[in-house]
Amino acid sequence: MKFDHPIQVAEIADWTQCQIIGNAESKATGLNEIHHTEIGDITFVDHEKYYDFTLQSNASFIIINKKLEAPVGKTLLYHSDPFAVYNFLAAKFHPTLASTKLISDTAEIGAGTQIYPNVFIGEKVKIGKNCIIYPNVSIGSYTEIGDHVIVHPNTTIGKDAFYYKRQSAVFHKMHTAGRTVIEDEVEIGSSCAIDAGVSSDTVIGKRTKIDNLVHIGHDTKIGEDCLLCAQVGISGNVTIGNRVKFYGKSGTVQNVVIPDDVTILGSSNVGKNLEVGKTYLGSPCEESTTVAKQFAIIKQLPSLWEKLRKL
Repeated sequence: MKFDHPIQVAEIADWTQCQIIGNAESKATGLNEIHHTEIGDITFVDHEKYYDFTLQSNASFIIINKKLEAPVGKTLLYHSDPFAVYNFLAAKFHPTLASTKLISDTAEIGAGTQIYPNVFIGEKVKIGKNCIIYPNVSIGSYTEIGDHVIVHPNTTIGKDAFYYKRQSAVFHKMHTAGRTVIEDEVEIGSSCAIDAGVSSDTVIGKRTKIDNLVHIGHDTKIGEDCLLCAQVGISGNVTIGNRVKFYGKSGTVQNVVIPDDVTILGSSNVGKNLEVGKTYLGSPCEESTTVAKQFAIIKQLPSLWEKLRKL
């Protein structure tokens, strides 16, 4: 998430009662959780296991619960509860916008777009030209939809990210500060759920087609011309290339990268980064030719066992 204008870190420290370690005159340009940080961003860390990783990230400003020397080019903001500070800033710069109408007055809807009855369109939503939004679709605030997009009934786009931090056995919700971006000529089936990004954007690339009952998690980036069949589940912060196919009931764990032209066969689960252009099967999935050989060997086990018994 980027700020409308750079903000001096001394001002941020004043709002949040943080102690500055480093350059108090520097200015922050955005806010991101660790997976999406860029130079100028604020992020947070509150576990020693992740200190080094966070301190070496692109983030220029780090909210941290231990007093350390600031690395070169970075400013630390010391506070006993970095998560609470981060959540405060996320809500301040990207507040939840309540709507009192089915179609918000701040929504922008392009020429030729058909909006069917009982569609909810939240605040600051942008919908392009010649789209079709079927009944009972819910489109959350800040969502952006391109031209020639079709969304079938009962689908939810831009719902809160499913992102929690456990503190003292309690799950605390991270404020959703990202958007959902649906590019041109995408088609989304019925009863799908597409989460907004927790800090960056969830993106569905041009001409991608999504079947019914598909879930796409926060901050996931899906490329162009992809195909997601029914009951596919994509976890948060997954990166999917162009022309990728997910067949029915397949899915992923979080944070994996699936490059261009990969095919995931039905009921398979992606648990690691994959290689370009290959076909995968199984849970956890492996290259389909490898799994086929394994199946062939397994089929022979009963007869092999009988031969062993007779020795």
